Amino acid sequence: MLGLKLPTDPRWVNIVEKNIEEILTDHAYCEQKAASTAISLIIGFPEKSELVKEMTALAREEMGHFNMVHDKILKRGWVLGRERKDEYVIELMKFFPKGGSRETHLVHKLLYAALIEARSCERFRLLSEEINDKELAEFYKNLMVSEANHYTMFLTFARKYGNREQVNQKWQQLLEYEATLMEKLGKKETMHG
Repeated sequence: MLGLKLPTDPRWVNIVEKNIEEILTDHAYCEQKAASTAISLIIGFPEKSELVKEMTALAREEMGHFNMVHDKILKRGWVLGRERKDEYVIELMKFFPKGGSRETHLVHKLLYAALIEARSCERFRLLSEEINDKELAEFYKNLMVSEANHYTMFLTFARKYGNREQVNQKWQQLLEYEATLMEKLGKKETMHG
């Protein structure tokens, strides 16, 4: 359903289980960055009323998720660590060339967001099925549905605001590129990289 070309190696869960504190910190910042992305789309494209409405709701939801992850961290007697660089997102953002029209820029941002949500959904599914920590397994199962909805929402908006055929072509190219990234990444206790 997600269209990802390279699934996460299930052994990634073994890496995560060795450092739950690290994955929770990384996950918390992923939720915060997702909220920031929603806000940046509102600021950058205020004339897109439907997008603004959906991004407002998304920003609230993502900050709610941030709070939920933060609560998990506190419950385990830890504190939120410092933000880490997200190598996955840094590398992903290199795919589309800089410049172009506002509409092209919007479509690219929406496609990046869709892919990040798709990968998150896939990782949450894997965690929900494979992690030994039953509380976290249930937590990630519940979040997985939200990520799937976000993925489809971003992809739908990209197709709405861009030429559907061109957007579908760009989406497939981005998926192929992301698969090459995942061959190199996915070996750390981070949500994406």
